[in-house]
Amino acid sequence: MFLNHLSLINYKNFGSQSFDFDSKINCFVGANGVGKTNVLDAIYHLSFGKSYFNPVATQNIKHGTDFFVIDGDFHKNQREEKIVCSLKRGMQKIIKRNGKAYERLSDHIGLLPLVIISPADRDLIIEGSETRRKFVDGVISQSDKDYLQTLIKYNKVLSQRNALLKYFAANNTFDNGTLAIYNEQLDTYGSVIYQKRKSFMEPFITIFKEQYAIISGGNEEVTLTYESKLASKGLLALLENNLDRDRALQYTSVGIHKDDLSFEISGHPIKKFGSQGQQKSFLIALKFAQFHFIKELSKTTPILLLDDIFDKLDEERVGHIIALVYLRLCLSLHLWPFSESLYWCLHTHLRLLHLYKE
Repeated sequence: MFLNHLSLINYKNFGSQSFDFDSKINCFVGANGVGKTNVLDAIYHLSFGKSYFNPVATQNIKHGTDFFVIDGDFHKNQREEKIVCSLKRGMQKIIKRNGKAYERLSDHIGLLPLVIISPADRDLIIEGSETRRKFVDGVISQSDKDYLQTLIKYNKVLSQRNALLKYFAANNTFDNGTLAIYNEQLDTYGSVIYQKRKSFMEPFITIFKEQYAIISGGNEEVTLTYESKLASKGLLALLENNLDRDRALQYTSVGIHKDDLSFEISGHPIKKFGSQGQQKSFLIALKFAQFHFIKELSKTTPILLLDDIFDKLDEERVGHIIALVYLRLCLSLHLWPFSESLYWCLHTHLRLLHLYKE
């Protein structure tokens, strides 16, 4: 799959701009502030129906204007897909596929598989567990629409249960029967989500470690662990055991909405003990694993967006990453079968070329 043409109207710093793309590799070069990252974000917007960098939709409208339009022509599975995303102030966002608007924006997720690697990914390490859950949910949702719908249902019931807990506290009352209805629904949806996350993480962790070993040269030991209280007890039992705590806090303190990922290097949290280069390598390995996982499940090569990924990395790791990206391109075009010897031959060539230029 690839993007043929992109047109922007009043999107961020662009008034009106069009781009034509090659089916293989495309590069944006320019001074800071000209809008290179904004173009990548527009492509992401067409795939996910939202910005990667700014979740407030109206803030993506160019200053002094009232709307934006993003128009993209994609080639996927021997057919053309025209996607238009538009937003006008005071109105709901609209996404159209080949001229027909979606009734639910969530139905669009997965049509255009895409992976972006950006400096903003550091939030996966430094921010709270919600950011890491969104990463996992985003990867699974691109290839499993049932998962996305189950997650939406779970979050809706969760909001209702939290509202009920607040009502109980405000009115000094309690109705265990009504609360039990929400508990059962959370258990139904939450158990499905937990099992799918668990099934996803097992192969994903293996792929991630392989990617990190290539990027780092195989000299560092990293671990990625999925943490959930549902691993030891069912959600219904957890909700019942934490009832007094939930009533005091006035929100639901246990469930799959509290799951997390643990990132470690040499047995220690990478947030505290990893260098900037190691953290960057960790994140890039995560995203390359995401790329591989989505490609295998969707049987479609995702669009790969790279935004300033070489910052904070030494020459050795940069060489490894360039080799990986180049080999992925060759694999997607069926130019040759992958082998480790080919990878190292390519990397050696890149290193010698760099030394020659020096």
